[in-house]
Amino acid sequence: MSLFLKTNTKRSLFVLIFLSFSTIYYWGSFSKIPFGDCVGFVFLVEKGEYITTATLNSHLLYVNTSILLKSILNINAIEANRLLVILSAAITVSLIYITVHDLTKKNTPSIVAAIVFGFSFTFWKNAEIVEVYTYNTAWISLFFLCIIKSFLTPHKKYLISAGILLGISVWLHIGNILLIPAFLLFLYCFRSEKKEICYSLLFFLIFFALLFIVNYSQGLPLQSPISSDKASWVEDSLKKSFSQYIQDFIKSLAYLLYNFSIFIFFGIIGIITLYKVNVKMFYTFFVASVCIYGFSAFYAVTDNYVFFLPFNIIFALSIGYGLSLNKYSFLKKAYWLSFLIPFLYYFTLQLVLITPQGKDFNDLKAYKGGLKYYLVPWMNKNVGILEFTIDKKTASEDISWMTASAEEYISILKEKGYTTEQIKNF
Repeated sequence: MSLFLKTNTKRSLFVLIFLSFSTIYYWGSFSKIPFGDCVGFVFLVEKGEYITTATLNSHLLYVNTSILLKSILNINAIEANRLLVILSAAITVSLIYITVHDLTKKNTPSIVAAIVFGFSFTFWKNAEIVEVYTYNTAWISLFFLCIIKSFLTPHKKYLISAGILLGISVWLHIGNILLIPAFLLFLYCFRSEKKEICYSLLFFLIFFALLFIVNYSQGLPLQSPISSDKASWVEDSLKKSFSQYIQDFIKSLAYLLYNFSIFIFFGIIGIITLYKVNVKMFYTFFVASVCIYGFSAFYAVTDNYVFFLPFNIIFALSIGYGLSLNKYSFLKKAYWLSFLIPFLYYFTLQLVLITPQGKDFNDLKAYKGGLKYYLVPWMNKNVGILEFTIDKKTASEDISWMTASAEEYISILKEKGYTTEQIKNF
């Protein structure tokens, strides 16, 4: 009876967290298609042509899932993208709760870890726009859950599931190959389970190999899933000066602080304790963290903060683990501070706005919403790229790659009978 009640409570909290964050993310979701890659995704879904090649930039699984939702639910491309992003984000937050609960067997730290991650800036921001990353985190969260369950339970099905989930995830975002070293170490930890680890590795290799086979069969270069003809981001990442690498690392710490604030302390405590309690699990997640964090910190793109998200999931799990430890019970009064995280973003925005540097930056980026775009995660009442393009406004930087996609999308909407004034509101 006790086990039934615990299971029932766990499921109920999973649903409650899912519904709560679905509502929060829907409330804060973009009013108009934002800047960045957003309009490109909406345009592809509006065309309704399923992508058949998995290149570095195509995000095949995300786009095709959005098209499928659009067709099944008979909704427009904007709402199909919004639905996929928000549901994936809410599922990810709920999975954080489930994973920490499996690790600690405690509800309160599991709920707090989910809230802290759900309100973390980078994740929350991506839950409010059209991007691939929340859909990706849903798959990665399942992958991490299978890893932890493999260490904690005798059920060997999770060993196989881990390989399948990682294999599927590389079809969503090729950056997930950074998790391969951790996956191999994970399999090595269970080397006595020869049958299961062989199946796990086999399934992963099949999914991974199919990326190259599918592309090559359609006339693309063999390396097309992991390279781009549009830019040389990886090469540029290796050409920085020592001082630039130091600056990148400091910036990465600032990202971590803005995402997790005082809860970083609990994350560090959780990491140290995991090393003492379960060293094999520790090394698996340590390798994953080093690969993801190291790549993301030095990757030569302006929006490198989004690539930290798989690491942020790991850190959120460590926060939950740290919060669950009895010897730090005197600090558990910090639980309620998780609900104040949104106010941190608002007050940071107001504080920076009164500085000369903040005012200058706000003016420089006014074309897409100024500092608000960069310091608060919610996107309702935002500046839209379609309105910007139609009114032929100018930006302080080159955004021709955005406006080109916007113009294509505008043309499709006009063909469907929408007026210019209607399109401005999209």
